[in-house]
Amino acid sequence: MTEKEKIIEDNEFSIDFITSSAINKINLKFLFIYIPILWFSGLIPIIYWYIFTPKLKSLLASLILLPASIFFMTFLFIIGCVFFSKLFLVLINLIHKPKEGIFKAEKGCKDFEFWCLRTQIKKFAIWLLNNSPLPYVDVLAFRWFGVKIDFSSHLIDAWVDIEFINFGRKVMVGQGAVVMSSMIVGKYLIIRQIYLDDYTVVGGQSTVSPGTIIGKDTVLGALSTTTYKQVLESGWLYFGFPARTLKPNKYAEIKPKTIRKIDVDNAIKYDVDFDINIDDEKKDLINNNNNNEEVK
Repeated sequence: MTEKEKIIEDNEFSIDFITSSAINKINLKFLFIYIPILWFSGLIPIIYWYIFTPKLKSLLASLILLPASIFFMTFLFIIGCVFFSKLFLVLINLIHKPKEGIFKAEKGCKDFEFWCLRTQIKKFAIWLLNNSPLPYVDVLAFRWFGVKIDFSSHLIDAWVDIEFINFGRKVMVGQGAVVMSSMIVGKYLIIRQIYLDDYTVVGGQSTVSPGTIIGKDTVLGALSTTTYKQVLESGWLYFGFPARTLKPNKYAEIKPKTIRKIDVDNAIKYDVDFDINIDDEKKDLINNNNNNEEVK
């Protein structure tokens, strides 16, 4: 391979970590979708104000309730944007179902253009809810748009793609981190499933690439980046660009049916066995899980 061919190949497969950069080339024709979303969402607070205002007989009552009304109408507008965004998204997915794979990031490729359209719709609604002062609203937003996440996990001012992402229990994604199940690499769009297992920690300003699997009790350090389809083994600390094993996670010691206690006066640690309070018919599930972990 000549030096010129090598430069062309490197440029073709160079990684662009900002997925929206490819959308900017064709996003103008997708902006029309915001018009009906904003229009119908704006009608909801207007209808509320039209019905509610005549009931306020005095000027004093109007002034007292005005701040609360403005606050309530703002959230009515946000909820309306989220609802109609989801409605349009369902219709779009019926036309062209999202799927994993590697696609050409260019006009004429349906998978790419529909991915751009889905991204345009979702990012506005998610941005509105993600900046809401109410607790757990961001988790509700991601759950509403398809991310498999429960309320034990936390997204601390982080950005997570909506499609093909599975969270385990008590996962924490740090501030400024980005979890991307889709990424533009040169001239190609890559969409792959991401799995974040139980007790995973993604450090601030980190990037999780498509296809990444992060094992249980694993920590991805701040300012780190995973590679495409990288597997991070359970119980380790990873750090770097790309992420490499740094050291075992000493806080990931899991001992079933054991509680570790600390005797402060004598400065010693000791383990105490205990029985798990669980129904007999469900104990087989725990045994199966333990066996699976031993096999891995």
